Parts: sequence; C-alpha cells; structure tokens
Amino acid sequence: MPTKIRLQRKGKKGQPFYHLVVADGRAPRDGRFIERLGTYNPMTHPATIDINFDRSLYWVQVGAQPTDTARSILSNKGVMMMHHLLKGAKKGAFTEEQAHEKFQAWLKEKQDKLEKAKKDKDLEAKDTAKKAHEEERKVNEARAAELAKKRAKENLKAEDAAKEEAPVAPEAKEETPVAAEAKEEATEAPEAKEEAPVAAEAKEEATEAPEAKEEATEAPEAKEEATEAPEAKEEATKEEAEEKEETKKEEKPEEKEEK
Repeated sequence: MPTKIRLQRKGKKGQPFYHLVVADGRAPRDGRFIERLGTYNPMTHPATIDINFDRSLYWVQVGAQPTDTARSILSNKGVMMMHHLLKGAKKGAFTEEQAHEKFQAWLKEKQDKLEKAKKDKDLEAKDTAKKAHEEERKVNEARAAELAKKRAKENLKAEDAAKEEAPVAPEAKEETPVAAEAKEEATEAPEAKEEAPVAAEAKEEATEAPEAKEEATEAPEAKEEATEAPEAKEEATKEEAEEKEETKKEEKPEEKEEK
C-alpha cells in the first residue's frame, strides 16, 4: 500500500491534539510513522495548524495520499493549491514564476478573507453581548416595576389597617381610670384658687422684710459702740486713781497741822 498523510491522535480525554504524519498505510493509526509534518489543534477558535510547507508539498508530489481531514488541512495551508499550480507549469500552461505569483495572490486573498471573517466574528460577538445586556436591563426594569407595585400595595394595606384601628382610640380614653382622676383633680382647682389670697399675704410680709434688713444693717453700728466701751472704761479708771491721789495729798497736810 502507498504511504499516507494522516492524523495521529494525542492529548487527554476530551482534549484531542493531533500530529500530521506520513506513515505506511498498513501501520496502525497511532503506531509507527515515517515523518512528522506538523500539528493540528481543533480545540482553539479558529483551529491552530502548524505544518512544514516544503516537506508536505514534497510528500504530496511523490504520491503520498492524504486522508480527507489531512487534505482539508493541507488545502487550508495552500499545499494542494501549490501542487496544482506546479502540475500546470510542468504541462507548459505557464511558467513556475507565474505559478508562484498566482500562489502569492491566492494566499493574500485567503488572508484577507480570514481577517474579514475574524472581524465579522468579533462584531457579531459584540452585538450579541450588547443584545444580552439590553435584555438583562429590560428584565431588571420589569422586576423593579413589579417590586414597586408590590410595595405600593403593601403600603395601601398598612394604611387601611391603620384607619380601621383609629376609631378604637376614643373608647379606650373613656375607659381609662387615669382620665377620670385627672378630671377630679381639675375640679379641685378652685380650692387652689381660694388659697391664692394667702399667698398674697405672704408676699406682703415678704415686702416688709427689707425694714428688718435695715435694722440688721444698724446692728454693726451697735457693735462698733460696744468695741469703744472698753476704752471708756480705761479712761474712767485713770480718773478715779488721780482723784484718790489728790485726796491723799490733801489729807496729809491737815494731819501735820494737828500734830
């Protein structure tokens, strides 16, 4: 059997990763291979393809048969397109230089398409995100409106309940014994008014109190006179002593004459 270009599975369970290899058609899928041409990772968006272009083109030219998946990978990278152009150059349709120019033009066109597709995908993702945001905003507004209505209903119910309970208040006031006692005390108020004249007499007596204060102010003068009294006593005792001495002097001459 001829050689084949096929994928050799690697990676973990649920996370496939492939090697692009050239192997004998009789060998098992993950068995021995002749040459490894590159890798293919389908888990990324877009898929990641990394191959050796020259070696892949060589194996295609020598007759290696790619599987369907391997052919799509080689076509994506331009290997199959280059192989087709080189075949035309061999047949004399155009030269190899023209074949390379056509291939570069094709490659550029493909790159532009890929870039455009990528931009469109990004714009689509932004649009979907914007729509999702608007929908979420609408849902939030609807929920807020429902909550506002619910709270308004609860407030109305509370007001109605308060109005129903309001008429009970006067009856409670009539039944309270404290109110009756307050009324009785209010009737006793005239007695307090009768006691008011006594309070007026007390005020008059309070007005007479300043005279007592004036008398109290005269008391310090009496105290001053009391302090002067000891000085008067001392003067009186001095005068009495002088008089006694004079009487003694007068009596002594008289005694001498008698003798």
